[in-house]
Formats: sequence, C-alpha cells, structure tokens
Amino acid sequence: MGKVISGQIFVVDDNIDTDQIIPAEYLTLVPSKPDEYEKLGSYAMIGLPDRYGKFIESGEQKTRYPIIIAGENFGCGSSREHAPIALGAAGVTAVVALSYARIFFRNCSATGELYPIESVDRLCDLFVTGQEATIDFTAEVIVNHTLDRTFSLKPLGEVGPVIDAGGLFDYARQTGMIAARS
Repeated sequence: MGKVISGQIFVVDDNIDTDQIIPAEYLTLVPSKPDEYEKLGSYAMIGLPDRYGKFIESGEQKTRYPIIIAGENFGCGSSREHAPIALGAAGVTAVVALSYARIFFRNCSATGELYPIESVDRLCDLFVTGQEATIDFTAEVIVNHTLDRTFSLKPLGEVGPVIDAGGLFDYARQTGMIAARS
C-alpha cells in the first residue's frame, strides 16, 4: 500500500461526535444516489462550533481539506454510516486522530470512504488548520510541511486493504469471500 495523501489540513480537538460531522436532519439523504451523495458531502462538519471555522466554504460543494487532524474519540455519539460517507463525499481522504470511537472506525472500513489513522502524538495541539501535510502510508508518517516536522503514525493494519478495495463488501468480493456481482 504505497499510498500518499497530500493537502491542507483541518484541525479539530477531542470528542467530535457524529452529530457534528453530519447532523441528524441530513440523514434522509441516500448516499447510493449520486446527487444525494454529493449533497450529503456539502453538509459535512456543519454541526461544528464556530470556533473551528468553515470546513466547506459558502457556495462550495467540497472541502479544500483532504486531511482532518483530531484529538481523542473522533466520531463518538450515534452510530451512523453517514458520518464517514459525508466526509468522503466532501473530499476528505483521511482522518488522523489520537483515538476513534469504535463504531466510527468500523464504519470507515465498512464504507471504504476514508482512512482512520491513529497518531502517536497529540497532533491537534501542534497543527493548525490550513497547514500543508503529507501522509505516507508506507513510512507510517505524516509530514507537516509548514512546520517542517515529521510525526509517526500507527499502522493501519488489516483495515488498510479493506478501505483500498472500497469497503467491506468490495473487499469480500475481491478476495473471493463472497461471489462477485454478475
């Protein structure tokens, strides 16, 4: 998995819950419908307090931040697959957090929308929204180009190939666990 992700980062701190990621009022959108998938992404992180700034600029459908940096317990709260789907639809490729709510982590792998990467250090106290960063999956590091510093990441482990495949069902089809679609 020689994947590399680069771009601007969006920084939040601890206990960002699924209601902040995608408020319940938008859960009627059906992600399997392309136009509703895009609309779902346009509401990603709309429930955040104002102190974080805008995740998606007014009039835009996508975020300019492919990487989210977070503290502990990212994705806590209600179990909803819409949370990682909304982030993926908004253009997020990875979240780097100190820890995740177990169900959010599981929903990331089930949907294949984004990589939930655990940091070794508390990066949300060191990074600032808008800085440029690169995640190198092979080296298991994130480089903050603005700070000119490199930080270790925990290995993705067995979840990596599942997300690479596009989610749990696609992985199961690719590996022969279930029959391919005819």
